[in-house]
Amino acid sequence: MRVGVVILPIYRWSEAAARWRDAEAAGFHTAWTYDHLSWRSFREEPWFGSVPTLTAAAAVTSRIRLGTLVSSPNFRHPVTFGKELMTLDDVSEGRFTLGIGAGGLGFDATALGQEPWAPRERQDRFEEFLGLLDELLTSPATTYDGRFYSADEVRMIPGCVQRPRLPFAVAATGPRGLRLTARLGQAWVTYGDPKRLEGLTNAEYQSAVADQLRRLEDACAAEGRDPGELDRVLLNGSTGERALDSVDAFVDYAGRYAEVGMTDIAVHLPVPDSVFGTDEAVFERIVTEGLPQVAKL
Repeated sequence: MRVGVVILPIYRWSEAAARWRDAEAAGFHTAWTYDHLSWRSFREEPWFGSVPTLTAAAAVTSRIRLGTLVSSPNFRHPVTFGKELMTLDDVSEGRFTLGIGAGGLGFDATALGQEPWAPRERQDRFEEFLGLLDELLTSPATTYDGRFYSADEVRMIPGCVQRPRLPFAVAATGPRGLRLTARLGQAWVTYGDPKRLEGLTNAEYQSAVADQLRRLEDACAAEGRDPGELDRVLLNGSTGERALDSVDAFVDYAGRYAEVGMTDIAVHLPVPDSVFGTDEAVFERIVTEGLPQVAKL
């Protein structure tokens, strides 16, 4: 079981750089950041762009993988985003993973002045967005005229360092999203059952993810894909599970999800006086004592 850490883009770089270097030194497999224009309870607080942040992080690290968790089409276009991703993959020397999902409601959905998309349109856009992004990142020149997006002789030269392109970690729980994961993803991302995030037992939370995994395997079968080719990433922090209360709780949490077939978990770097206000002393013990134990799962 591999462990990643989410570093929110809330710090000026003079302060943030050390956090990214420390994440690498601590032995985390991946350092992720959120790709939003602002986010929930941090709405009135500092919040920086994900792509410049990850580019800077790539320059101060050398081994740790870097990624978004997750991007969405809400305020992006595949052509301009694809060029940024190709560049980030180059700066990081092939250490970048694109975590991406359909997005949802909230600040990102209306920031450009549009009405929020209905769920069906959001998924329709996501499928076209990711399909075009795949084509852009694997082709030196792309022309495309779709329902939502277009590209006219767009050049992506020299292409990604990672071949045939940088990996997509697709966040999905519904049938269409899981099918898209099976078709285009190199990894799958979940944070649990979005309809049952509170009030369950640990076994029930685990069972919900196991059910999602079974449906992902069915989607892979329909696409003629071996589900074992996909990494499976669980983002901690959305459910009622208390994985960061102690080293034992963390190791138990990781063990339960390794048992059902997850390959990675991602935890949030503590942010005092916030929804991610994990006790920093406990988190330090989790890093020094818990990560070595979880690496053996």
